Amino acid sequence: MPVLRPDWPAPAPPVGALSTLRAGGVSSGPWGDLDGGGGLDLGLHVGDREDDVRENRRRLRALLPAEPAWLTQVHGATVVDAANAAGAPPPCADASFSNRPGVVCAILTADCMPVLLADVNGKVVGAAHAGWRGLAGGVLENTLQAMRDAGAGDIVAWLGPAIGPANFEVGEDVRTAFIAHDPSAVGAFAPRPGVSGKYLADLYALARLRLGAAGVTAIGGGGHCTVAEPQSFYSYRRDGVTGRMATLIWIP
Repeated sequence: MPVLRPDWPAPAPPVGALSTLRAGGVSSGPWGDLDGGGGLDLGLHVGDREDDVRENRRRLRALLPAEPAWLTQVHGATVVDAANAAGAPPPCADASFSNRPGVVCAILTADCMPVLLADVNGKVVGAAHAGWRGLAGGVLENTLQAMRDAGAGDIVAWLGPAIGPANFEVGEDVRTAFIAHDPSAVGAFAPRPGVSGKYLADLYALARLRLGAAGVTAIGGGGHCTVAEPQSFYSYRRDGVTGRMATLIWIP
């Protein structure tokens, strides 16, 4: 199964982490891999055959120390302890953290940004689902606070595959929400040529601003665009009906 490993800022924290790609599973149709093989769709809520998603999750599980602590993501800012999130039904939250070895924090995405966070010494880890609503609502700040309350010291971050700044069109409401919080966020929005009231937003830049203000300046990742790389990534903005990738982190 092909996976993407985080390019952490050096020195890399001693944690396990990966982000899945589109290929490597058994899903077909719009959830497939575009090359006639099986797609690794991991979302049980996107119309794919449940048996196929279960098999895809079984294949992912073989790479992990435990079953992931899946969440019911609602584009909010709630953070839960992943050790208490295992089982069904998954809790409604958009981030999780853990300070226990072998507990796997997991986020599903298909354009929204997955953000992995780790104490530099590998004592605490976290994962956040950071689309624009979550970012504006404070999901990163809430995750960092939960990690610090659990014993984290210096924290580093990795920005996983998300919609890139050339493809993320938003309205004035989104721009206003970020600038009201931090006027320097104006630099993360470029007017859409020829379209009044529309902007191209840079999620990666917005995340770096929020992380930096919260004391995290060692940040890796941010070099992919899920919309522009269809062979590698699912994209809801591009395709509508599509699968979900997972981004996961754990303490070995």
